[in-house]
Amino acid sequence: MRPEEELRFLILAAQREGSRALTAALSPLELTPAQAEVVRCLADYGPMSLRELGAMLVCESGSPSRLVDTMVKRELVTRTEDASDRRSVTLALTAEGKRLDRGVRKVEEALYQQIGGQLGADTIAKALALLRPLVAGSAGGEAIARRKSAEGKR
Repeated sequence: MRPEEELRFLILAAQREGSRALTAALSPLELTPAQAEVVRCLADYGPMSLRELGAMLVCESGSPSRLVDTMVKRELVTRTEDASDRRSVTLALTAEGKRLDRGVRKVEEALYQQIGGQLGADTIAKALALLRPLVAGSAGGEAIARRKSAEGKR
């Protein structure tokens, strides 16, 4: 097996293991990882348009409209139309969405503690330096960059 091939499969395996663990940990909250990411984006960056949300999501490529529709039906997210332009809508968390955000943060913190405990800060820093160029310019890489940039403005 070529080293590049092993790296590709290790990244895929790590992603699947992480997704499996996150899905199981979010199960008591009745949220999928994609829904949890929407909750966190709206909680962290405030109300935003569907287009803005889509640009910040790593889990969902393209338009997250179906994902948001499900969350609106579950009364986790509100969708408010602009009175002057019905095509423009603002998404925000409901009280229930805000409550779930607290649970999502606890789940994520436990996951990050586990990752940090297994790898350590130095290894994580090296992994970030290795992986950033692999996703640079991609939709996921751009979403991560937007979120990092928005964090600096808070």
